[in-house]
Amino acid sequence: MDIRELVLEQLRTVVDPELGVNIVDLGLIYDLQINDGNIYILMTLTTPGCPLHDSIVGGVKRALEHIDGIRDVQVQITWNPPWTPERMSEEALRQLGYF
Repeated sequence: MDIRELVLEQLRTVVDPELGVNIVDLGLIYDLQINDGNIYILMTLTTPGCPLHDSIVGGVKRALEHIDGIRDVQVQITWNPPWTPERMSEEALRQLGYF
């Protein structure tokens, strides 16, 4: 498994507490860059002003910090473009009862 796949697998362990679905399948990850042991993630949340902002960002960092070779994890939150349900995977849609 390459490092990108491993990072995405670990990010799937981070669950949005309000929806009970992982942040990858929700489509909250907008960009993932891995460079020489440094990870940069551009992501959003389902709603601006989400009270669980710090909890989710902390969960992302904790999920990745134990991977061998990872030196630093930077997470940036953006609201542009705004998240919409269309970004969800089929698995997320199924979990939330859309199918």
